[in-house]
Amino acid sequence: MILSLLFLSLNLSSLFRCSIARGGTLHPSDPSGYLDSSIYGHPGRRLYSENNKMSEEEYIQKLEKLAEGYMSNSDLEKAMKEFNSRCSNISRIYSIGKSVLGIPLWAVEISDSPGAKEAEPAFKFIGNVHGDEPVGRELLLLLANWLCDNYMKDPLATLIVDGVHLHILPSMNPDGFSLRRRGNANNIDLNRDFPDQFFPVNDDMDLRQPETKAIMKWLEDVDFTASASLHGGLVANYPWDGTEDTKKYYYGCPDDKTFRFLASVYSRSHYNMSLSKEFPGGITNGAYWYPIYGGMQDWNYIHCGCFELTLEISDNKWPNASELPTLWEYNRMSMLNLVAGLVKTGIHGRIFSSDNGRPLRASVAIRGINYTIAASKTLADYHRLLAPGKYEVIASMPGYRSKSACVVLGEGAVKVDFVLDPEISHNGTQPLLDSGCGFDSKTGFQVLDFLPASQLEISMLLILILAFFCFLMKRRVRPNHLNHKQSVGARRVVV
Repeated sequence: MILSLLFLSLNLSSLFRCSIARGGTLHPSDPSGYLDSSIYGHPGRRLYSENNKMSEEEYIQKLEKLAEGYMSNSDLEKAMKEFNSRCSNISRIYSIGKSVLGIPLWAVEISDSPGAKEAEPAFKFIGNVHGDEPVGRELLLLLANWLCDNYMKDPLATLIVDGVHLHILPSMNPDGFSLRRRGNANNIDLNRDFPDQFFPVNDDMDLRQPETKAIMKWLEDVDFTASASLHGGLVANYPWDGTEDTKKYYYGCPDDKTFRFLASVYSRSHYNMSLSKEFPGGITNGAYWYPIYGGMQDWNYIHCGCFELTLEISDNKWPNASELPTLWEYNRMSMLNLVAGLVKTGIHGRIFSSDNGRPLRASVAIRGINYTIAASKTLADYHRLLAPGKYEVIASMPGYRSKSACVVLGEGAVKVDFVLDPEISHNGTQPLLDSGCGFDSKTGFQVLDFLPASQLEISMLLILILAFFCFLMKRRVRPNHLNHKQSVGARRVVV
């Protein structure tokens, strides 16, 4: 044991290098010819092809007929305000910006404390990204009203309202809807207008569309944990959406396992999505389906710590309005289970300083996953979505000693609060000692307090390690029920 510890201490500089990378690297040039309009101007993901013999005028006339029974933009605004008036105890309505033609981008927040800052995860649904895919805007209003009607009656509705801040933007592209076309009033595909990790085509802020800017500003204001945009098709799509060489193949992001889990939650809860013959299990990696660039999904994950899915929720992108009740029933449990998953699974908690108790906006990482999230600005709460499994979660912040907990995630969520100690050394953040989580089958937690590496005093370090090892062998951390709202079935530990 002593020899093993000596070996570890001599290699501290190379052990446990916790990455803080958040997705791929922005490329300064365009070596792959991405700017070619044949790539950038792809008509979009759909499970059928348009009748290419139909003229544009005939196509618009067809959509005008199909639009009968759908809410107009003014109808949608009226419906949202009526919902807010009827359900004012659990909702608030607000605008995140305006479209090219000046139409407000109305959103509604649903929570038992709408507008308040709470240590709870936030989820957003976005509909009508493409103007000619309007099913989402209708289903999202049905979702809001269902939650209002069933709050304190249905356990799933109550769990969501009490434990999540749900934000709903029924229409990101009201101009495209009124014009009966995919793009906005400038005929720009909004799902190709976000900064891209591989190519710099959308890096010019002045050229970015107002709807895109509104979404980006929205995520600066709200710490969203997860998100989903609704489109026409029948599959749950997850990152990455593109590849570095623009070729089509499976290209998973660092949280590929978690994204497949989230996409499967939606697909398996759907009436028939998981039965797809084209997409096994009703889910797909975006780049494997076909690459796109400038998409909203990847941008959310890379820049905002928000796990976003692209959900294709109807095999016909503009079905007859008479089909909307059926589509709602097909998607209702999928939408509810996806949102409820924010509090039913994953690792959640808050991070504090031990010297004065103030909240710390520290970073949270999972060993072996090249991705970090940050605790919220005000309450320092974090919400790390993960598939079931065994994980080591690490909280770190410059000027403080990092701490870690080993967690076994099963069917329920786990609460892990961290209390970080100020760093005594004046040499900045120190390398961390590789803990090597050993999971005890009888408990879901192991607590590890990382030690600073001292290359000058190996002998002293060995003594500290031995003492720390004895401390760990004696210490058992048990759930500590705190006096604020917790997820149903969640276990809590303070580190």
